[in-house]
Amino acid sequence: MPQFRIVEIADVLRVSDDTERRWIDTGELDAEPDGRGRRVVDGASAARLAQDRARGRRGVHSSARNRFVGLVTALERGEVMCRVEMLCGDVTIESLISTEAADELGIETGSLAVATAAATQVIVERA
Repeated sequence: MPQFRIVEIADVLRVSDDTERRWIDTGELDAEPDGRGRRVVDGASAARLAQDRARGRRGVHSSARNRFVGLVTALERGEVMCRVEMLCGDVTIESLISTEAADELGIETGSLAVATAAATQVIVERA
């Protein structure tokens, strides 16, 4: 079974080492000492946690699997359409949504939102 250093998994999951250590301490993530006495994370446990975090975003029920929580970094409002730019981890996602939808969702620069990618479109939801 693959094992990884705490810093390696923290980097992949885009969290701090301290957050990962809290997950280990609360049992959300499995770790054990390696031959040198350092805690290492079980790869399968990290994969389960990543899947759970991706699926369980604040109780939203959806069939979509490609969901990205991010910070709205830019919003260009037009009369009919808005361009929404989001930073999701180290990935920037852009989407065009109606200005009416942006208003209803309360989307603005600095707000959290969820981008859901379908085969041909990205759906933005309020986080």
